[in-house]
Amino acid sequence: MCSAVPRSDWWPRVANPYTSLARAQWRSFASYRTSFVVDLLSNVGGTALDVVAVLVLFQATRTVAGFSLSEGLLIVSLSSLAFALADFTVGNVDRLKTYVRTGLLDAVLVRPLGALPQLLLMDLPLRKALRLVVGVGVLAVALHVNAIAWTPARVALIVIAPLAGAVFFGAIFVISASVTFWWIDSGDLGSAFTYGGRDFTAYPVPVYSGWFRALFAYAMGFGFVAYQPAVTLLGRDDPLGLPAWAGFLSPLVALIAAAAAAFMWRAGIRHYRSTGS
Repeated sequence: MCSAVPRSDWWPRVANPYTSLARAQWRSFASYRTSFVVDLLSNVGGTALDVVAVLVLFQATRTVAGFSLSEGLLIVSLSSLAFALADFTVGNVDRLKTYVRTGLLDAVLVRPLGALPQLLLMDLPLRKALRLVVGVGVLAVALHVNAIAWTPARVALIVIAPLAGAVFFGAIFVISASVTFWWIDSGDLGSAFTYGGRDFTAYPVPVYSGWFRALFAYAMGFGFVAYQPAVTLLGRDDPLGLPAWAGFLSPLVALIAAAAAAFMWRAGIRHYRSTGS
């Protein structure tokens, strides 16, 4: 009878291959330090421009959909930090179309490792690390300029909301990339939901109206990335009439999105047929 593998033996066997992939990525960056530093600094603009766009909007008007500049800054900071974290950890899955087209995915699938973790570690975007620093800094400023009545629940929410938002955006990245298994030239469609979703969540949801708001904010869940947590943190009434505790639903929405992404990914892997390379 086979005995169970002790955890002390099992864990290194699982973790070491992924650690080796991550180390290989780091060595490749270290070999071209100047290029890496330039990429690192240039990628800061991705997060900074999101914030600048909101600040420019508030230069034209004192309030947007009933929200002040400081409140709008809180919304965009939650959105930017969540997206930066998701883009750093999962965003390079959008390269899947290249792997499928070139046949590299075949080599990934024959290895005794999970396909998705391999794809993420094969091109770990360390050049995007400063986006996280900028995102945390903007969130700190937003919390400082807003008079938030801190309670234990709100302290927990300010930690959970960006993480839940990152899980949500990460799920959108995986779902969008998985469409490649059926439609290899689906890049623009995927970007509409990933980068388009980032832009959507950077503004107060009441800015949008009709079916567009109902579909993206609530049917698809983008409204729970930044807007609803911000309303709960600020302790103000939601113009759309949702209860004050709606912001605490963001982890649940993120888990639903993650489950949908897992289902989509598994379905895509089962559907995939080798290129024969």
